Amino acid sequence: MRRRTPETRAAFRLAGLAVTAGLSVGVVGIGAASAETLESALARAYAGNPQLNASRALTRVRDEDVAIAQSGYRPTVGVNVQAGVTQTEGNTLSTQAVTGGRGGQNIAILTKPASAGITINQNLFNGFQTDNNTRRAESGVYSQRETLRFTELSTLYSAVQAYMNVLSDTATLELRRNNVEVLEEQLRQTRDRFNVGEVTRTDVAQAEARLAGARAEVSAAESQLRTSIGIYRQVIGVEPRQLAPGRPLDRYVPASLDAAIAVGLKEHPQILSALHAVDASEAQVKVLEGALAPQLSVQGSVQQFYDQQIPNTQGVAASILGRLTIPIYQGGQEYAQIRQAKETVGQTRIQAEFVRDQIRAQIVSFWGNLEAAKARVIASQAQVQANEVALNGVREEARVGQRTTLDVLNAQQELLNARVNLIVAQRDRVIFSYGVVQAIGRLTARYTAVPVALYSPKTHFDQVKDLWYGVGTPDGR
Repeated sequence: MRRRTPETRAAFRLAGLAVTAGLSVGVVGIGAASAETLESALARAYAGNPQLNASRALTRVRDEDVAIAQSGYRPTVGVNVQAGVTQTEGNTLSTQAVTGGRGGQNIAILTKPASAGITINQNLFNGFQTDNNTRRAESGVYSQRETLRFTELSTLYSAVQAYMNVLSDTATLELRRNNVEVLEEQLRQTRDRFNVGEVTRTDVAQAEARLAGARAEVSAAESQLRTSIGIYRQVIGVEPRQLAPGRPLDRYVPASLDAAIAVGLKEHPQILSALHAVDASEAQVKVLEGALAPQLSVQGSVQQFYDQQIPNTQGVAASILGRLTIPIYQGGQEYAQIRQAKETVGQTRIQAEFVRDQIRAQIVSFWGNLEAAKARVIASQAQVQANEVALNGVREEARVGQRTTLDVLNAQQELLNARVNLIVAQRDRVIFSYGVVQAIGRLTARYTAVPVALYSPKTHFDQVKDLWYGVGTPDGR
């Protein structure tokens, strides 16, 4: 039976994931110079993920709500032009015709009436509806910005999961392939010993069964790796090639659970988005209350007339009109809408509290998972070392007849399981460190210094908020 040399054991370790102080991590055969790093993968996801870009586009949509609301401050201007032809026919009555004699004169009048004018309407007071509509629109923009930041958190965390899953699945597949090679050698040696009468047919069957199971596990590992590669392509945007080791994000993890909760409740975008939604709903109440206030506006117009009644005549008409409207009763619709909006305020406040509790629970969950992953890494490393010693001992004892083939196969399987568990623990160690940073609302390209050009939603907002005209869409850069 082929024994594991130190070099072979090192190869198994190199197939795993590298974290803080444990085994070296990465995918076997990766060249460090050309390897994709976790940071560069996050940069790809930040720049090209469709879900994140769609959220940015929706943020630009919400920016226009402010320009729409502010239009209530501005005048409306209209130009009207009319032109046409009028034919009038008839006769005039002379004195002779009136006394019964023949007389009168047929007439035909052709005019070309035309007019051109400009009308300007300016709202002076509408119960502060424009002010409150603008406030509501701005709160909607701020809420959507926080939603965009949450999408960024989720996208980057999904990218970390996809990256580390490809690494761990690659390492696991390599372990299982190596296990097949070892079991093939085990089966060959068992058959040789059976031929010389040292073992029975049962030992050969046990080795054959274990080899068949190992081959099935290789197939399952290959399938799992293909699935992880597909998710990697979906989230990050490219096929994984040479992936460098992933490192935990411990430098951004708060020192304690209480500190993490305090940061999360203060900074998490879902909480801030919910609070902005409360502001927007409160502004909506004031908008609807403004409909009960008097409405004051002024209208000015200038009109030039040509040939209205008599050919070759013209004139100018100008006017300035003030209009005051005082609503008295419109069937009760406004009152119902105000009551409805106030209930909506209460609902959004309750929702904000629910989101706060939800975020707190997520932080506690991720913190516990991270602590458990750290402990599993240490325990799995010890388990691997102990199983290596145990396997060597069982092989030596089997060589002198004190152990059976099944004992050797079981010891080898335990070592394989321990190595796979170590890979999973190391993967979780990295993922959950990012998970804690994500749960507190800080897994952003800006905060974690991802090497990529940052997208600023404020740029597009500043480009459109004061636009008086134009149909071009600024790109926000």
